[in-house]
This record gives sequence, structure tokens and C-alpha cells, in this order.
Amino acid sequence: MNKAVEQGNPQNTELSFSDEEVKRWTPSRRDFLRILGAGASVAAFSPLTAFANNGGPGAGSLRSQLVQDERFWESVNRMFILNPNKTFMNIGTAGSMPKLTLDLFDEENRERAKESLSGYSNLLTQRTRVAPGFGVDPDELAFSANTSSGMCHAILGLDWKAGDVVVTTNHEHPGGDTPLAIAVARYGIEVSRIALPVGNNQTAETYADLFTQRISQLRASGKRVRAMMWSSPTYKTGTMLPLVELMNVAKANELISICDGAHLPGMMALNYANLGMDFMSGAGHKWQCGPGSTGILVIRNKIRASNPLPLPKWFPIHTSSFPTAAQSGVRTATSTFDVGSVVTSCGSLHTPMFNALVKACDIWDEIGRKKIETYDLTLSAYLKERITERWGVTRLYSPKDDPRLVSALTSFNPFHNPADVLDSAKSTAFVTRMLNDYPKGFVIRNVNVPVIGSERDHYVIRISTHLWHSVSDVDRLVDAMWDLSKKMA
Repeated sequence: MNKAVEQGNPQNTELSFSDEEVKRWTPSRRDFLRILGAGASVAAFSPLTAFANNGGPGAGSLRSQLVQDERFWESVNRMFILNPNKTFMNIGTAGSMPKLTLDLFDEENRERAKESLSGYSNLLTQRTRVAPGFGVDPDELAFSANTSSGMCHAILGLDWKAGDVVVTTNHEHPGGDTPLAIAVARYGIEVSRIALPVGNNQTAETYADLFTQRISQLRASGKRVRAMMWSSPTYKTGTMLPLVELMNVAKANELISICDGAHLPGMMALNYANLGMDFMSGAGHKWQCGPGSTGILVIRNKIRASNPLPLPKWFPIHTSSFPTAAQSGVRTATSTFDVGSVVTSCGSLHTPMFNALVKACDIWDEIGRKKIETYDLTLSAYLKERITERWGVTRLYSPKDDPRLVSALTSFNPFHNPADVLDSAKSTAFVTRMLNDYPKGFVIRNVNVPVIGSERDHYVIRISTHLWHSVSDVDRLVDAMWDLSKKMA
């Protein structure tokens, strides 16, 4: 049992794992190397980097390794009350709370009603429990309403000046694009968008070069570039815009760094203090499987070696706490004030909701965030290899061979006639029929993708692989999609 979890919530912390199952757990880093067959020379930041430019193993090897841990993940699956008549593979839109989280949510809502409780709090105790799982201190972690809320906090709290330029991409979510548009209208900033490539023929260096070149071009023309904003991963293709490489670009150019990390909490095991980004806004209700209307917002509040740049001037925009130290917008290297508290505090909070999010985070910490990341990404790698076998690698809109770019989201063109990817109605029909025409119908989604060289968006299918899925789920999905693609030809 994780001692931090045990001490943080002494009641009802036991998960539904037998002693035998727990004994079968192996260190997640070793798991990943075993599953993907890496050598010993793995970069310290992420085991994924060992595979840069080398490609990965085939579907058969991935499958044989995944099934070795099948009993453990079956036990994890039993933690959820998912409808057994459906196969839920759209976690990128919405997750599902585990039973223990649901129980706590229900109990606390009833207690709140019974005792007519208020929620005036900065949730320091809860933030203290959650922060270590994200590699930051409690003052650097805030609870927000969702990713979009966190992006508004990040972008609209900065002291923009007319003419400031934000370099971003054409694959951003409205959660980030909307506060940018507000800043354009209100402060007169400018937005410069980089057209992103799609598919497997790209590397992490591709993105670093794209941002570097755009920043250089803008500055050469006299523009005042102030910030970078990007999504990791993008919600359209699941491409993990490379955090380390883009942070190197931001630091080299002395820019504010803003990451739409909607899909990061619960999918990826990242240390945000080591990454050094100024803002990361993630969802609590997606891969982290907390309640709706919850989010994780990380705000850099200390100067560390990972990012020696001064903390950007920033003001809270949605709060009932405005300490004197915050009123200049300036933060010192030694954390002038608890920025996480200022963001979290906003009137009477619905504390059962955030306590349920904390419970979900406890469960992830107990299983092991790296172990979950390993499983999610390996299932995704297996899915991409199966798609490549049936449709060919050119059908992928998500990269698979540079591990710095992979996530547990997979987007591809499933149509027998490749040109049908331009047909929005046909793409929507594909999603509907995958749910209705097959046993244990598949809940997936489609998404529009701007593609370089195409006058029209492509409407691709997007699939999420998470901790309640199995190899057989992926096999059934691929067989069903192949069958449907022939029927819709």
C-alpha cells in the first residue's frame, strides 16, 4: 500500500486486488522495457525515448507481452461499473469513476446534505495529497472546473500587451483557442498558427524545428513573440507534441509556455516540476476518471533548474482570494504566495466532487501512474500495428514509430475508399454503426483534422485505449472496423 495514500485517507483505501495479484506487479519501468524490448540505454526522462527513429515491435510481440499481465488488468476492470453491453473507447471525451470514487462521492454528498455543509476552502489538504503524483508542490497545483477553465486561468491571467504574439498550432481545442480569441479582442495580442503534419512520417525534432522557425521568422519581421501554446497530445490526432523538445524551444527563446494537457492526467506519468512549463491544464474527468467539472491545473511557482526563466507576471481571474502578494502580479523565485490556493478558492466549492477526484488520484498513485501509462501506450501501440496490418501505415493520422510522439489516442482513416475521409456524414455514420451493429458496441468518435495540402478537413476516427481495455477488446474493434469499412465501401 502506498503510504502517502494510506496516511492521506485512512478510511476505505483498500483496492479490490488479491495478495497474489499485488505480488505479480512489477516495476513499471522494467515492464515497459520488457514489453517494448528496449536496450539499457534509455533516457532518464522517459522510457519511450529509447525507441526514437527505431520503430517498435510488431503486433504479435506486443500482444504476447500484454497478455502476461492480463489477470492484473482484469482486476482493475472490476473496479468500474461500465455497462457490459458496450465497449467504451472514447475516454478522450469522458472517463468513468471507479466504484470507490463513486461510493465516496455519494457518501459525501449525503453528509453535505444531512449537515447542510458549506465548501469554503482552498482544498490545501486535498492538493497536498494529489500534488506528489504530478511531481509538484501543493502551491503549484490547483483544482479547476476542467481543462477549458484552466486554460482561461492561464491565458487570461497574463499581463498581455497589444502586439504580443502567441505561437500555437492549427490543431488546438476550443478550450485553448477561445481564451486566446478573448485576449486578441481585449488586449490586442496576435496569434500565429503552425500547420501541423499528420501521420507516422515525423519525429519530435519536426515540431521543435517548426516552432523554432516560426519564432525566428516572426522576430526577424519585428514581431514581439511572447508565448508558446500547444496541446500534448492533440485531441485531433493524438500526437504527443514533444514536451521536452518544445520546452527547450520555449526556454531558448525566453517564452511563456502554456500546455493544453487535457489528456495528460491519468494517461501519462509526468513530473511537471522537471518539465518546467509555466502552465499545464488537464482534465479530471477524462483519463483520470474523476467526476465531471473537475480539472488539474499546474502553474509553475518556483524557479528551478528545469526552467530558470523568471516566473511570468500573472493575475487570478476567477477567485475569491486576492492576497496582497498577488496584487502586483509578480511572483518571486521563492513562491511569494500559494498560487494553487488562489485559483482553487472561489466561493463555496462542491467539496464532494473534488474529494472524489482526489480519491481517483489516490487509486492511480496506488496502482502506479507509470504502470498505467505503460499499459495504455502499449495497447495503443498494438492498435496502431493492427491498423497498419489491415489498412497500411499511410492510414494513420497518429505517429507510431517515434515514442516521444505517442499517446493512448489513435486517429486513422478506416474507409475502403480513402477519399471518403472527406465525408463528414459518412464518418459520423461509421461511429454510429460501430456502436449499433456489433456485439458489445464500440463507443468511439470522429474528429475533423486540417491536413496540409488539403482544401477540406479530413474526418478521421479516434480511439482511446485505457486501463479497463484488453488485447481482445482491441482485436474485436479492429475486426469490426474492417468489416464495417467493407460494408460501407
